[in-house]
Amino acid sequence: MRVISGTARGKKLISLEGLETRPTLDRVKEAVFNILQFDIKNANILDLFSGSGALAIEALSRGASSAVLCDSSNKAIKIINKNLELTKVKDKARVINKDYIETLKILKDETKKFDIIFLDPPYKSDYVVISIQKILQGNLLNKNGIIVVETNDENKIEDIKNIKSIEFYDTRRYGIVHIIFIRKG
Repeated sequence: MRVISGTARGKKLISLEGLETRPTLDRVKEAVFNILQFDIKNANILDLFSGSGALAIEALSRGASSAVLCDSSNKAIKIINKNLELTKVKDKARVINKDYIETLKILKDETKKFDIIFLDPPYKSDYVVISIQKILQGNLLNKNGIIVVETNDENKIEDIKNIKSIEFYDTRRYGIVHIIFIRKG
C-alpha cells in the first residue's frame, strides 16, 4: 500500500496485520481519486473508519486542507499516526480514537463541515447506513460535499438508496467492491 500522487507520492504506508482492517486496494484508491481529482484541492476531509489512514493521507498528499481521521482501534490509531509522520502531513490531520458515533457527535457539537467524507466500515456491519444518517442529521456535509462509500454488499447499496435527502451521482464496481459517490439530494 502506497501513496499514489502528490507531495507524499510513492511513500509506502504501514498497515495493520491480520483481518481487523481491510485496506482499500491501490487500484481502487487510484480510481476513486481520479473521480475526485477536481474536488480534493483545499478540501476538508473526514475519514470515519480510517484503518491505516490511507484515504485521508492520499487526499492530504493531493492538496486537501485538513483531515479528521477516526478509528476505534488503538492499534489502528498507532498506525495512522506513524503513517501521518512518514508522509509529513501530520500538521494537517486530527486523529480521533473513538467510536464512529461518538466522533460524529463531537464533530456535530463543534459544527464541523466536510467537503469529502470517506466511509469504509467493516463490510458485515450496518455502520454505513447509520453513518450517513448521522452525517445528514448533524449537518456535517458541506453544500456540495461528497460521501464516498466502499462496500461489498449489494444489499447495502439498496439500503443506502432508501436514505432520504441523498442522491447517487456515481457508482463503480471493482471486483466485489462497490464504490458509491453520494451528494445531498
